[in-house]
Amino acid sequence: MSASGDRTRGPRERADRADRILTVASDLLLRFGYRRVTIDDVARQADIGKGTIYLHWKTRDELFRAVFEREVLGAIDELLAGLRRDRGTWRPHRFAARYFVAIMSRPLLRAFFLADAELLGKLVKPGSGDREKRHDLVSQSYFEVLAEHGVLRDDMSTEDLAYAFLATLEGFIQAAAEHDDIQARSELLAATVQRAFETGRKLSRATEDAIAARVIDLITHLSEADHVDD
Repeated sequence: MSASGDRTRGPRERADRADRILTVASDLLLRFGYRRVTIDDVARQADIGKGTIYLHWKTRDELFRAVFEREVLGAIDELLAGLRRDRGTWRPHRFAARYFVAIMSRPLLRAFFLADAELLGKLVKPGSGDREKRHDLVSQSYFEVLAEHGVLRDDMSTEDLAYAFLATLEGFIQAAAEHDDIQARSELLAATVQRAFETGRKLSRATEDAIAARVIDLITHLSEADHVDD
């Protein structure tokens, strides 16, 4: 399709087409791995011309990175939905368990945490752009909110707590096998985080609601910013 022809499509139609291409690319990456999948493969499987893909992404790497970014968005949105359904999910042990399940249900995202170069190729290299910096800032802000209300142990800095928390989460992801009961593993993760990081301090309902609102606001802004970049 020509660029002029593409302009006759509405934004929703173009977005739906891009999403379909990403779904096809995701499936091919899982089946064959980064090194073996070409733009021609994606175009053929999606039943479109190769030039149509280039209307959305300039290079093969841009396309595959967009696949990964969509996986991250999906996990963040699932976490946000959990926070909104059950406001107690802001607590670190429940937050970790919910995020663990969201990641483990997405094979490509789990492969990133496992640094599976065979499957993801160059995509396993950590980024250093605005998206990554934004995620780091939100993580730090989350722990600062918890520390402010005495939820976290006070013998470590918030920076060290954030690092140890993420290392624990990533360790569980790396240790989990495909045949494991993911729900059971998430419960073990929750117990580990609760005992290692939380004080068990009793909070008023008003305080809990205030913390939940702040955490939801943090994750909402993160999701919105990521969707804009998508």
